[in-house]
Amino acid sequence: MKRITLSVLLSFLLLAVAVVGNARAQELIVSAAASLTDAFKDIEPAFEKAHPGVDVVMNFASSGALYRQIEQGAPADVFASANPKWMQKAIEGGFVVKGAEKVFAHNSLVLATPADNPAKVTGLSDLTGDKVKSIGIGTPKTVPAGKYAQGALEAKGLYETLTPKMIFGESVRQVLDYLSRGEVDCGFVYGTDAVKAGDKVKSIAEIPLEKPVTYPIAVLKNAASADLATAFVAFILSPEGAAKLEARGFKKP
Repeated sequence: MKRITLSVLLSFLLLAVAVVGNARAQELIVSAAASLTDAFKDIEPAFEKAHPGVDVVMNFASSGALYRQIEQGAPADVFASANPKWMQKAIEGGFVVKGAEKVFAHNSLVLATPADNPAKVTGLSDLTGDKVKSIGIGTPKTVPAGKYAQGALEAKGLYETLTPKMIFGESVRQVLDYLSRGEVDCGFVYGTDAVKAGDKVKSIAEIPLEKPVTYPIAVLKNAASADLATAFVAFILSPEGAAKLEARGFKKP
């Protein structure tokens, strides 16, 4: 009787090992821009429900930081960038097949302040005044929101003048945190970020841009789960995916 029991236990253990191995084989790693955090966290369980046994692992950071990770060999199956620049870098670096990238959303860039707006900011023209001592902005070299803001300020001839006041963030969400905690007088974030912050942040003005804030997504060439990655991209582009993005303030491309 003991031999039978041990045999059964051994069978269960082997089955458990097989199940764990299979679960790992179904892991899908998605590297996505920080501004997509809330929308993609909404999409994650919906995708997993539609694909039983799949574990979606989200990796959020600035688009530039994500590209550097991919360049250095970090595992990833899908790359979603907050601007075309870093997707183009991925294509040029041989990590994404040219033409495989798809634009799935647009966003807006806004000038925002802490809720009480202590510096009484009403628009870009106020940023050069003495009341504004600190401006939150994503590091332009790696943070798309910062790059968009830099371009908008350069178009107005303000970027160099305002640089001494700038507090640089490693991602747009870090800039949002600065605003939420009142650590800067104003800052540049996406419209969706201002919505997320609720009553902690006040959106002052949408910043005119030469080109809209554009989000491309693609399956990476070295994806360990290429089929699942393709299915994830298709889900993002589907009506259900679009609805979840719109619920977080993103616009259809």
